[in-house]
Amino acid sequence: MRIGELAERTGASTRSLRYYEQRGLLTSERAANGYREYGPEAVERVRNIRLLLESGLTSEDIQELRACLELDLVREPECAEAVALYEQRLQAVRERIDALTATERRLERRLADHPLRDGAEA
Repeated sequence: MRIGELAERTGASTRSLRYYEQRGLLTSERAANGYREYGPEAVERVRNIRLLLESGLTSEDIQELRACLELDLVREPECAEAVALYEQRLQAVRERIDALTATERRLERRLADHPLRDGAEA
């Protein structure tokens, strides 16, 4: 199938599909006319890439899961590599939340003490 059909079947943009190829997550063959041609397995692979991105993994993370991309990650148990990456990403998110919460508190204190807060004039 060509890139437009793959995009339609997976909900991914053609730009995203080209990006996935660039990152080594997706492969295609070139037809004689130069168009990209994808095999039927590309549909599942793209759906998995999108699922993993939506779950919070990066394209770099997903590169480590290439062996899992052929599975149906929605219906089948996930591969062990994915679980480890989820745990790592979750920890990174929690650390970021803690840092942002600390920043929020500092900003709130600065605003509470600021003489121009709530429209007061200097």
